[in-house]
Amino acid sequence: MTESQSGRVLIVAGSDSGGGAGIQADLKTVTCLGGYGASAITALTAQNTMGVFAVEAVPPAFVRRQIDLVIDDIGADCIKTGMLASAEIIAAVADSLARIPDVPLVLDPVMVAKGGAALLDPAAVDTLILRLLPRAHLLTPNLPEAEALLGRPIPDKAAMESAARDLLRFGSHAVLLKGGHLDGDELIDLLADADGVRVFSGRRLPGTSTHGTGCTLASAIATGLAQGMNLVAAVERGRAYVRRAIETAPGLGHGHGPLNHGHTVAAF
Repeated sequence: MTESQSGRVLIVAGSDSGGGAGIQADLKTVTCLGGYGASAITALTAQNTMGVFAVEAVPPAFVRRQIDLVIDDIGADCIKTGMLASAEIIAAVADSLARIPDVPLVLDPVMVAKGGAALLDPAAVDTLILRLLPRAHLLTPNLPEAEALLGRPIPDKAAMESAARDLLRFGSHAVLLKGGHLDGDELIDLLADADGVRVFSGRRLPGTSTHGTGCTLASAIATGLAQGMNLVAAVERGRAYVRRAIETAPGLGHGHGPLNHGHTVAAF
């Protein structure tokens, strides 16, 4: 790889036809942070800023073939998973990742789209917990996803702290619990690992251009890990990247608009 491009990130996720989330957001993020992004597409979605209107899952064997061929030829310094769609796809991904146990996995447990549409079959949650969560270096749920995993509400910061610790029991090395769904002007994310809980806070930004923030943050962190950053540094850079991407969002669409992933790229 060139001096200006380092860190190979394999993204395993669904496609977003609107370009704001999913594989499209992931690859833009990796590229704009100086990494190299490869992909294994798990599902095709018909969506725009107004919502998700249709989902077509990719056959699990084809998902696994995509992963295996990338690993065999290009390799990966970090894996990031997003929308996995079904228990069968989750199992296929887990089988492929078993070949590379030392490559860190950033697992974004995509379950619900910004507009409220379900993106993960409820029957697949148990498979996700059993097959992939113990493999994860970092789990990055938002509050609705954490509530689904734990089976209880998370109404405030105090509940977030106990939830972050409890999520570690599923086996991941660390958990980044994102608090964007809480009310108030302050945004709080919690990074929990065996050493304790670290708090990241900031002011909530106005506007509705927030589609794909979870995908973007997870991919930004994965890029940092692939480039040799420690976890805290990767989270700090990832959060700063996402914040600037929201601040400079292009204002596209009539619903939850996309971010400006290219804010790090100088004009020609």
